[in-house]
Amino acid sequence: MNATNYRTQIFNDLAGIASDTWDGLLEADGGANVFLRHAFLHALHATGCASSRTGWAPAYLTLWHGDSLAAATPLYAKDHSYGEYVFDWSWAEAYQRAGLEYYPKWLSAVPFTPVSGRRLLARDAAARSALVEALLGLARGSRLSSLHVLLAPREDVALLESHGMLARRTVQFHWRNAGYTTFDDFLAALTQPKRKKIRAERRKVDASDVQVHRRVGREITEADWAFFHRCYRTTYAAHYSTPYLNFEFFLRLAEQMPESLMLVLARRGRRSIGAALGVYESTPATGRLYGRYWGAVEHVPCLHFECCYYQMIEFAIERKLAIFEGGAQGPHKMARGLDPVTTWSAHWLALPQMHAAVARFLARESQGVEHAIEELEEHRAFSESPPPLAG
Repeated sequence: MNATNYRTQIFNDLAGIASDTWDGLLEADGGANVFLRHAFLHALHATGCASSRTGWAPAYLTLWHGDSLAAATPLYAKDHSYGEYVFDWSWAEAYQRAGLEYYPKWLSAVPFTPVSGRRLLARDAAARSALVEALLGLARGSRLSSLHVLLAPREDVALLESHGMLARRTVQFHWRNAGYTTFDDFLAALTQPKRKKIRAERRKVDASDVQVHRRVGREITEADWAFFHRCYRTTYAAHYSTPYLNFEFFLRLAEQMPESLMLVLARRGRRSIGAALGVYESTPATGRLYGRYWGAVEHVPCLHFECCYYQMIEFAIERKLAIFEGGAQGPHKMARGLDPVTTWSAHWLALPQMHAAVARFLARESQGVEHAIEELEEHRAFSESPPPLAG
């Protein structure tokens, strides 16, 4: 089947698709993660975090076979490049220097979420191919400058490449569970200097009279969420930035998908001083924990490492989760037992000369990324390096 065998429909509001219809597509696809769930995506839009007002105009592209949702992609007309984590600012500047408009552009991604996962959701290979045709047909038929499919699986990027898009490599850092039963088991797999450093960092938190504990699901109270959101805002304020997500968004998640939420809370006596959020999926043998947001209202040496890495790793070990993803960027994560992983995106630019220029840039960049990963792998924290994680 090609795109003409399906009925194509664009949704500017995910409320137009029933949650069980959307989530049924995720289940049929099998490669989607928790951030593609209807509850998560719709919460972003319904609370105004990702909306036309904030420069994220939803335009979800869907393919229907009769009354069945056969394929879909979370698609946005973007007025800027914030909240993406795969950076194209230099491309926008090149357009500006040429007197051209780069924005709006088409973007397939999960807003504000640097997590790899399906972007081309489909019930089968035929529907996925038809979705690619429809997506590129939409991009080519519009007046927008470009199309970007961010942090997609390698096989999806290869499919997009076969239709003329350009592949881009970036790097993240993930921790892998090698069957550890305790945190000490994990430490035993590290080199002695790295093991010593982690233990020293945890002792610093203990010596500061700070108690750290975790809550999951409905154990997390509204007061906990209020404090967490205060910490989240504090992190952005420290970087002279504005937070993307509002309190209402987190409350919606707490109500609609509590089984996927874990909160690390740090206290000194009766005073709460820090918090970090993890989102997880506990599928047997393949479950993942995603470290998302963190903040503190009081500085404590090494508290960031404790809340964002060590508590997360302990949780992953306890729940037998396969992978902990530590978020975007950060080679310093390797000292905490995370390894470099290749992530992939795909890009198409409407102007042939700009497309060719970006192709040359990406070829150079890819070589640099490959060399960087080779160098990073020499600095893994493990005494015996495990095989590379799949990128």
